[in-house]
Parts: sequence; structure tokens; C-alpha cells
Amino acid sequence: MECSILRIKIDRLLKSEAFISFFYRLILFYSWTLRLKIENDKDWMDYRRNGGVVLLCTWHQQFFSAIFPFKNYKTFNPSIIISQSRDGEIVAKIALRNGWNPIRGSSSKGGMEALKKIIANLKEKKLAAHIVDGPKGPSGIVKPGVIRIAHAANAVIVPFSVSAEKAWYFNSWDKFFLPKPFSKVFLRFGKMIKFDRVKDKEIFERQRMRLEELMLPALIA
Repeated sequence: MECSILRIKIDRLLKSEAFISFFYRLILFYSWTLRLKIENDKDWMDYRRNGGVVLLCTWHQQFFSAIFPFKNYKTFNPSIIISQSRDGEIVAKIALRNGWNPIRGSSSKGGMEALKKIIANLKEKKLAAHIVDGPKGPSGIVKPGVIRIAHAANAVIVPFSVSAEKAWYFNSWDKFFLPKPFSKVFLRFGKMIKFDRVKDKEIFERQRMRLEELMLPALIA
């Protein structure tokens, strides 16, 4: 009974605006210590400014390190799907403070509704981001959602990756990593990829596998 009460109190604390505000400021302070270099974002930004639709995507292990630099793109009013878990609620509130529109859902809960919402927002705002193997993996497998979103919104897919000179690596399903303070960090955007919208399941699967093939070299094993 006491453990249940304690869990409820901790849960309320983690969801409180005071904690989220503190945690966000902590992330900003930590991010300011990193020596960040952003590579190859000009092409897709020019494409977006000229009316093109862009869907950024990355692996789950690398999304946290992109939180601070992605503040640069808030003027586009972009969206991102975030799970309905407790951890997801914290991430969603952080994303909102960072100028991103969080859409709650995942393959296990609320996925179809989330896909519909992000497609609608992507068509309107012309920029969104997607974590291709989240929130529970398996690591290194691109789930079909990113292809479905790109097809429906007529978007180009732009993979991005984050690497660090020095980092901590966690014993999690995705081998989540966190750059060490004052480390050199590289945020690299790949080339724009356009997949034709198809109905054939085999062609769709080849597109998914092609994206996976292109992204796997950036996955930290």
C-alpha cells in the first residue's frame, strides 16, 4: 500500500509543470556545454521553404541528443509522434516547450489516430519528425509507419543521425547514448529520399528495407 502511494506521488511529481520546467532548463544547460556541429541541413530546409514536404527521421537511441538543435526548426511549427507512456508524457511536454507539436500514440496504443494526425499536420505545416524504431524497438528495424506517412503526405524522407566524440551508453533495448558534457557532437542530415506511393506490398517492403539499409550505418551498435 505504501509503495503504491509512493509511486503515485512520484508519478505526479514527474508530470508536474514545476518538474518539467526544471528538467527542460537542465537539458538546455547540458546542451549548451556540447560543441555541436550541424551538417547538411541546407538542402532540405530550402526544399521546405519552397513548399516541399519534409519528414525527418532517426533511430530511438539518438533522438535525445537532437532536442536542443531541433529548437532551430520551431518556426516551421513541426510535429512528432510520441508514445502515450509516462516517459512519453515527459518527452511530449519537453517537445512542446521546444516548439514542436507532440502527437501521442504508438504501434501498441493510439497508433492509427496518431498517424492520421501527423499526416494532416505534415500536409499543412510541411515538416515533421519520426522515430523509425520507437518506442520499444526492435533496434535497427525501420517500422512501416515512416513510409506510410511519407506516402500519404507526399513527403521526402530525410534521415538524420547524432554521434559524439565521448558519450555514455545505456544498457537498454536501443543502446541509448548520451554525449558527455563538452564533447564534440555531430548532427548529420542525409540526402532527401522520395518514395513513390504504391499499393503493391512487395514494393512497399522494398522501400522500407531500402530506408533501413540507408540508416543502419549510423546506428551505434
